[in-house]
Amino acid sequence: MRPRSRLLLVAIVVVSLLAPRAQAQTATVDFSAIDRVAAQELSDTHTPGAAVSIVSGDRVVFSKGYGVASVETREPVRPEMLFRLGSTTKMFTAAALVLLAEQGAVDLHAPIGNYVKGLEPKIAQLTSHQLLTHTSGMLDEAPMFGSDDESALEKEVRSWTANRFFTEPGRIYSYSNPAFWLAGFLVESVSGKRYADQMAASLFKPLGMRRTTLRPLVAMTYPIAQGHDDSPQGPAVVRPAANNAASWPAGSIFSSVDDLSRFVIAFVNGGRIGGEQVLPAAVIAKLSHANVPIPGSDASYAYGLQVGKSRGVDLVSHAGSRSGYGSLVRMAPRQRFGVVIVANRSGASLNRTADKAMELLLPLQPAAHDTDSAPKPMTDAEVADLAGTYSQSTRTMSIVQRDGKLFLVRSSGETAIEKVGANRFRAGETRLVTVADAAGKVEYIHSGGRSWKKVP
Repeated sequence: MRPRSRLLLVAIVVVSLLAPRAQAQTATVDFSAIDRVAAQELSDTHTPGAAVSIVSGDRVVFSKGYGVASVETREPVRPEMLFRLGSTTKMFTAAALVLLAEQGAVDLHAPIGNYVKGLEPKIAQLTSHQLLTHTSGMLDEAPMFGSDDESALEKEVRSWTANRFFTEPGRIYSYSNPAFWLAGFLVESVSGKRYADQMAASLFKPLGMRRTTLRPLVAMTYPIAQGHDDSPQGPAVVRPAANNAASWPAGSIFSSVDDLSRFVIAFVNGGRIGGEQVLPAAVIAKLSHANVPIPGSDASYAYGLQVGKSRGVDLVSHAGSRSGYGSLVRMAPRQRFGVVIVANRSGASLNRTADKAMELLLPLQPAAHDTDSAPKPMTDAEVADLAGTYSQSTRTMSIVQRDGKLFLVRSSGETAIEKVGANRFRAGETRLVTVADAAGKVEYIHSGGRSWKKVP
């Protein structure tokens, strides 16, 4: 027997021995705490409904719906109901592309122009690695409404020019939905199938995600939670439902916590479900490998997933937000743990509920206190260096200097800027992080996951 085979056999034996212990531990957990926190968080965030699933070991140990699927029908949420995910879709687009790479169909570090002809030259030079790590240098946008025709993905990508870039590729992490549209089009081009068909064939079917789909006309044939947004009278159904086929690869999967839990089980068990290898272990390893640091954070971005520590536990996670819906997937692979939450209000992800699930099943350290609180003095040189205009291609933001103070200028008005730490600032609720060039001068402002380049 080869050494690698011996190691794999030992790992399988260890996992099989630990599984009964993990099951015994979860049998004593009082999950009623989840009920209390979820109910309160739904009320606090004005979210009509949500579903929560918790994975421990190789099985689902908790799955439950809360609230209503529609404020009009008052139908209760059930775990099998479909919700539209938002950006948690990105981990699946990444998985599909990495799987094609493992099959030898694409090189993640080669120019995508090797596989897709006729693209704008600068776009053709991008690599899959840059797309999947948000280091493409491309601007961000997320139009919810667009064409329902699946050919829109190709038409969108082929319409792009060099003005899609705000900085050179590979320079800095900056969250970009269009980069994942392009990654999805690459999946489509290399596989020879429509993006939605390839996702179903390579991921949803092998994982047993029987109701998961990209297609609204398929989703509507299953029990589905309606998307909601805020209104003066309270949460209201989004009507018409938002759809834009060109942006599907970045945030448009329809799924349930029942189906998503199967992906989580596979992920935290090296690609295995019920003893069967449904995804190559190498795909899971690549998806969770920290590739680029996120400015101002201890976390990094892998492929379609964020990786970092939370209270001493290594986490792999992603949240999602889109018109009418929100979602959250957190996984602790070493503890073979995962929590999945889907909700039917724009941007709702129920973080406190996910925190409670972690507290019940993970060996967490005490929560750290926020050290970015008391304002700190700024030197004249810092004030002068930070002031200026910052660009994301066609969009800009400005920081102006007045009487030795700085103000963030937005369409809603001006907000005073305070320094709260090394290279860290805040303007009201907005956090800003500066990233310097080789000469030590501010080159980028990073805020809300996006980077903005200083205009000379």
